[in-house]
Amino acid sequence: MKHRIKQNKLQRNEGHRTSLLANLTASLIEHEQITTTLPKARELKAYADKIITLGKKGDLSARRSALSKVRDESAVKKLFDILANRYKTRNGGYTRVLKFGFRKGDSAPMAVVELIDRDVNAKGNKDIIRVKAERQNVQAQ
Repeated sequence: MKHRIKQNKLQRNEGHRTSLLANLTASLIEHEQITTTLPKARELKAYADKIITLGKKGDLSARRSALSKVRDESAVKKLFDILANRYKTRNGGYTRVLKFGFRKGDSAPMAVVELIDRDVNAKGNKDIIRVKAERQNVQAQ
């Protein structure tokens, strides 16, 4: 029986699966919207919501824990500087999964994972993290 098994293995071993989710989470934080297969999107939703909750804590322990799980310093910086402020009044449910059709090559079901209240200009723009952090520092002073 499959008691206490909450996640899908995605036909990968543990190391590959954690790396996959870490990379998908870093891309989601950076671009705020990504396209992937539906099973990966469903697993990513739970993983990313837990990481964003860590970002809302804001202390050093949470930052180190998020960095160990995401493994991308710029994504963690954006998580703690920008996304934590955006979602400080929201109690969970930071991501949305939308079905997107089927992939042409193998007919795999595709999905779009996006952050709720996302910044439309963030998709495909790597410098948005630096610019927004500078803009928030100027407003704070």
